[in-house]
Amino acid sequence: MAGEEKKASGEGGRLLGWVFRNLAGPPTVENAVQGGSQQARDLWKQDLERRKQWSREQRERKRAEREARRTD
Repeated sequence: MAGEEKKASGEGGRLLGWVFRNLAGPPTVENAVQGGSQQARDLWKQDLERRKQWSREQRERKRAEREARRTD
C-alpha cells in the first residue's frame, strides 16, 4: 500500500468513488434543467420573475409603511 494516497474523512472509499465517477458523472451547470422542454423552461423563468417581482413589491410596500409611520 505504498502508492496509496491518504484520503480525507468524508471523501468515501473505492466503491463510492467508482459510483460517482461512473454513474453520477461529472458535475455540470450547463443545461441544469434536463429533460424539460423549452416551453417548460420558459414557464419556469416567467414564474421565477413573477416571484421576484412580488418580493420587490412587498419590500417596497413595507418600506412605504415604515416611512408613513415615521412621518406621523
